[in-house]
Amino acid sequence: MDFLSDGITRGLELLWRLDPEIYSIAWLSLRVSLTATLLAAAVAVPLGFVIGQREFPGKRLVVVFFNTMLALPTVVVGLLVYGLVSSQGALGQLQILYTPAAMVMAQTFLACPLITALVISAVGTLDQRVAPTARTLGATGWQAALAVFSEAHGAILAALAAGFGRVVTEVGAAIMVGGNIRHFTRTFTTAIALETSKGDFAQGMALGMILLVVALAVNLVSHQFHLRRA
Repeated sequence: MDFLSDGITRGLELLWRLDPEIYSIAWLSLRVSLTATLLAAAVAVPLGFVIGQREFPGKRLVVVFFNTMLALPTVVVGLLVYGLVSSQGALGQLQILYTPAAMVMAQTFLACPLITALVISAVGTLDQRVAPTARTLGATGWQAALAVFSEAHGAILAALAAGFGRVVTEVGAAIMVGGNIRHFTRTFTTAIALETSKGDFAQGMALGMILLVVALAVNLVSHQFHLRRA
């Protein structure tokens, strides 16, 4: 168990002395994961909102599909994106394999079904009288939709936080399409995998602890934003 205490001590030391490599890894991890979460949200939130609010044939199958996609393995997403952006793939001309852009693409695919499923659940459990009441008070269709969105904003923020947590801690897709290149595509999770494979468990634990601190900070910001909106 010594590596646990050594890892915590080393992690605190790395944070205290502002280790440049650690902060470079932290910045890349945040930049890639936040970008992927925002891109996924741009698609998933409206999609989940529409599915949750409307009744249509096959809705149950659509909901089951998104719930099933919650278990989508990261390595499968990595393989699919690798096939798309490799030199022989449909997007090979973009030449983004082993770049942060490819990592953003993979993480966007990972976050999208999770955020969609959570938004569907959040909107579906709201009081169904919100939109009709807004319309009877003279609201337009868009205004009624905004009223529903306002009621569900806390759950939607939680969905975004869950999406961010899903992608910032994944490792399979990041290694497959990013390559774990030092100072270019190395994130917390890929660095932890590298250090552990080298037998440096304390360094891996230190990086893991810092990753938890970063995730906690992002979730605290999200929580504070929710409190201000409430």
